Amino acid sequence: MVRRYLVLMLSFLSAIGYSGSVAARGRSDLSDLACIHTDFKTKRVSSYDRTGGNNDRFENIKAGEVRELFNVKGAGMINHIWITIAPPPELLNRNNIILRMYWDGNPFASVESPIGAFFGQGWSESYSFVSLPLAVGPKEGRALVSYFVMPFSKGAKIEIENQTGRNIGAFYYYVDYVEVKELPKDMGRFCAWYNHELTEALPEGENEWRTLGQQGKNPRGDGNYLIADIKGKGHFVGVNYYVHSPTSMWYGEGDDMIFIDGDRMPTLHGTGTEDYFNTSWCPKTLFTHPYYGYARVNDDLGWLGRTHVYRFHISDPIYFDKSLKFTIEHGHNNCLTLDLASVAYWYQAPPMAKLPPIGDKESRKPKPFIKPADIHRWRHEWRKTHGDDSRLWGNER
Repeated sequence: MVRRYLVLMLSFLSAIGYSGSVAARGRSDLSDLACIHTDFKTKRVSSYDRTGGNNDRFENIKAGEVRELFNVKGAGMINHIWITIAPPPELLNRNNIILRMYWDGNPFASVESPIGAFFGQGWSESYSFVSLPLAVGPKEGRALVSYFVMPFSKGAKIEIENQTGRNIGAFYYYVDYVEVKELPKDMGRFCAWYNHELTEALPEGENEWRTLGQQGKNPRGDGNYLIADIKGKGHFVGVNYYVHSPTSMWYGEGDDMIFIDGDRMPTLHGTGTEDYFNTSWCPKTLFTHPYYGYARVNDDLGWLGRTHVYRFHISDPIYFDKSLKFTIEHGHNNCLTLDLASVAYWYQAPPMAKLPPIGDKESRKPKPFIKPADIHRWRHEWRKTHGDDSRLWGNER
């Protein structure tokens, strides 16, 4: 049992960028709690009041301002981040506060994402979220927390950009890290990238579950939604996936298709969206597990509305030597119009590659909810095209 436990712990550490000797990495997991380290120093950068007072925050970060949170030189590993912001999301859009992280003096970011989506809250909503590397806690889902390990050898910088169009009234934060003399050479750099797309239905319509006729096929992943397109060597460790469906039809019939090291056909080909996320049979149930779950589900008709599902590859990272392209269908054969967003997380060996741009404020704007009045108007127009019979029920053909 002891041997099996140590193997599992080492597998976990390897998955998030820590292979080899646990003690050599300075981690504080259960397998390492008793180790005494002489070459590590615990450090923190936070928003505490430098005067010794209680105004422990950055105040009135202006619209358009880029504010630096963290900038240190030398080698180290960030192991904890906590953030809370005021005013609340309904007044200050978390989709338009952009989080960026830079490693080893690189002029380009290796992490770029709206701050809400990065920590596990889509659409600038506020709700609790629980996983092993990321969490959002009380009060009212306002505390944003990361336990991802983020190594650097020549320095690190974290910043936010306020694209909300108004002042950020208050921004509180901790960044805890370990200062080390030298970073082990096999340590990957933490990366995260946000994507957003309003997907296109097929010309013949949104033919899911053969509701409009015979369905086509998509063996190569043409037209799939892109979760990540990575150049270099590393391992993929997870994704937050945000789906807004404008219809009550099941949104998740599409397969995950992952291309490793330039393979022209999917190296890993899944069987459906809910299957990749370790669930089954078209769920709409809140469920949390350290590695996967549904943090938000719609409470509308069928699958109409917003869903947040996540999966972290803690014990089953996806390894690549040259490249990784992670895609997923939006409905079988990419037949559905969906408002999709995602944040992908991975570790990569230096030298780092520049991330694709994440899109401007307007392109990131979430689509509004479909409401009962919208469905009623559709019904009215449908009735008119069917002879305007006042007794038509709605499913006549």
